Amino acid sequence: MSNQDPSSYSAQHKPSRDFDTRAAYLENELLIMKPKRWRINLPLRDYRFEFEDLVPALAATIGKIVMVAAVAAAFAGPLGLSDEFVVENVRFEMLIAAVLFVILFSGLLNPRANLAGTHGPMIPLIPLIVASGGHPLALGLLVGFFGLLLSISKGGSKLMALTSEGVRGGLLIYLGAIGLISQISALNAWAKGFDMAYIAFAVILSTIIMYALLARLEMRWLSIPLGSGIAFVIALALGAPFEFVTEPGMPHLSPSYWWGETTGWQLGWPQLHHFVSSAPFAVLAVAMWSPDFMGHRVFQELNYPKKATKVLMNVDDTMGIAAVRQAVGSVLGGGNLTSSWGTYMIPAAIAKRPIPAGAVLTGVMCIVAAIWGYPMDLAVWAPVLRVALIVGVFMPLLEAGMQMTRSTSSSQSAGIVVFASAFVNPVFGWSLTMLLDNLGLIGDKERGRTLRRTDRWVIPGITFIILLSIMAAVGMLPGIPGLITH
Repeated sequence: MSNQDPSSYSAQHKPSRDFDTRAAYLENELLIMKPKRWRINLPLRDYRFEFEDLVPALAATIGKIVMVAAVAAAFAGPLGLSDEFVVENVRFEMLIAAVLFVILFSGLLNPRANLAGTHGPMIPLIPLIVASGGHPLALGLLVGFFGLLLSISKGGSKLMALTSEGVRGGLLIYLGAIGLISQISALNAWAKGFDMAYIAFAVILSTIIMYALLARLEMRWLSIPLGSGIAFVIALALGAPFEFVTEPGMPHLSPSYWWGETTGWQLGWPQLHHFVSSAPFAVLAVAMWSPDFMGHRVFQELNYPKKATKVLMNVDDTMGIAAVRQAVGSVLGGGNLTSSWGTYMIPAAIAKRPIPAGAVLTGVMCIVAAIWGYPMDLAVWAPVLRVALIVGVFMPLLEAGMQMTRSTSSSQSAGIVVFASAFVNPVFGWSLTMLLDNLGLIGDKERGRTLRRTDRWVIPGITFIILLSIMAAVGMLPGIPGLITH
């Protein structure tokens, strides 16, 4: 006689052949999963690996290499560090993320927490952080501290609940459109750099046709591997230059090497004044988490069955793990600035897959890429990289935003978000529009009347004022000189 719980995942699992379509099988998997928070979750017993899990894992690995390289390079420039430093730090960061966090936390201990990725919106501010006397380790420890405070207070989920569909949709539309335009522009600039602009045209045209066909066949989850593969073949066939240059190897693993005065970052350990200089930027980084995390969870809500609530990303848990990952990674010597891993979550949601199995595969791929070296060259080659981001992140963002803004009231809020974001940045746009929307000045006015005073204007108002003050201090408001000078 079996002692197996009849309501458990393993007891309710059925093979895919028992379903009429693959989509029906994947949706049933989402409905029967019961991931446990802060307890061991095992493959086969609590979840399964599927072919579709390879797609978000591949996209996440490509995105990780690119984003961490961008952060490391942004620090290395003003600090006068070499390209070799950037490559070695990226390798080290990928090992930190994979071994200590991605597999352990999202794959085994808390499958409702999204992977801790990289904070892209902070990259343009890094030169200012360095010029203002900031220190990467001081910044990382402060981001970890403030992030834990936000997680413990459940501030992230509260702000998400106070953000209406129209505001969310507008934020996604803006991020999708800006990202799409930037990737196409970057690909065109790359091709023009060696007088073969037609390569970019051929790659983008083939991507549009492929994406349209996959949408028609309801197989968009294949767009990343297929699109990147087609882009690689077309660009190579038309004569685009490509070579493998990153050789296999292991990075330095000792924190004393990375925080030495003549090795690694060549900065030594931080002093009190480094923490003071880094504090405003750390507060801003954590404040920018909420719209980022919110956008990623929205994709699950749009693509998962309505009743599959048990597998939705827990915003507060994700923030807590991201905060710990930031602090630990910085102490060890990594240069990453952490946020929710969008290049994983968005493709995973489209593929109708929960977090854990793809997280384990992502960790394995990151370890292989970091040690082998050659996959890093392939992932950052412009045709592969740009197409992966276009079809895996920015087009889905744009489409999801449009889905959420079909009513007149939601489209009104969305329009203001786009307007305000274009004026300053998405954080300003989100916080201002959330305040206006909850006050009932725009969007669904009935929704504003049903909110408590605290939810209607106190929390949104305080959030906007804090963010506005910090953005003014670091010089992010157009036409207003920053209070923190170079």
